[in-house]
Amino acid sequence: MTRIVVTGSTGQVGYELLRSLQSVGEIVPLSSRDLDLTDADAVRRTLTGLKPDIVVNPAAYTAVDKAETDIDRARAVNATAPGVMAEVCRDRGALLIHYSTDYVFDGMRPGLWREDDATAPVNAYGLTKLEGERAIAAVGGDHLILRTSWVYSLSGANFLRTMVRLAGSRDHLKVVGDQFGVPTPASFIADVTAQLIARRRGDPALAQWSGILNLAPSGRTSWHEYAVTGLRELHRLTTAAQAEPGRRNPRPEWQVAKLPVVESIPASSYPTPARRPANSCFDLDRIQSVWGLTMPAWDTLLASVLRDA
Repeated sequence: MTRIVVTGSTGQVGYELLRSLQSVGEIVPLSSRDLDLTDADAVRRTLTGLKPDIVVNPAAYTAVDKAETDIDRARAVNATAPGVMAEVCRDRGALLIHYSTDYVFDGMRPGLWREDDATAPVNAYGLTKLEGERAIAAVGGDHLILRTSWVYSLSGANFLRTMVRLAGSRDHLKVVGDQFGVPTPASFIADVTAQLIARRRGDPALAQWSGILNLAPSGRTSWHEYAVTGLRELHRLTTAAQAEPGRRNPRPEWQVAKLPVVESIPASSYPTPARRPANSCFDLDRIQSVWGLTMPAWDTLLASVLRDA
């Protein structure tokens, strides 16, 4: 049976991978308690001992603002560790699946970012993730680097959960409206990962394919529109449950009993230690035309996720 090591198994994407990969093979989960990704020797020793056929690496240092002053730790997790994973996989003839980010781009032009567009990170987090991509490619083993954006789920810390929490205590929210991207459910990332593995196994033309794929829903939105769309849907679900006895209510932490006013503001009015790209929207042609997958609209997926809130 195929042995699949999943790092970061308690994170948003890692948790969903444990579900989506159950039918693919034997899963060996590794949380941060099991493996310290800042220790390159431990990474090499642990993975070598586990003898994986596939390593799936959603683990990352994702504290974007904190990375500005903690770049050594961010680099150890986001760049050095993936390079070591790639070496172990190459030596075993195993596949490495690694997740990267829209933040490898500067976001300074309109349009959609293709996988082979020039990279130019504007913050330390994006820089270390780009270094991880390059480290994996330099090793030369079988690999898929999946760039994702604006990841969210019903568990863990993310933008959507923060908006819901603030909506419970404030009548007026201010959200950046001039930064654009695509919210991506962790469950969707995990399901697509399983489909990519299946396609590598079933299609000789893809069996040896290595490189970068943009992985996100279709469409585009702003942080402001994303917040408004999510809060409105949760408000609808909350009020519907109250009006219909017996209908399932969202969990308390996801209920929106009253909609706040959500004001759109420019990013310049909300300064952060780390700059964010103004435009992070992906071109999805490669994953759709080469790999034969269909990327649904971001708001369709959002509504689907929130039905389980």
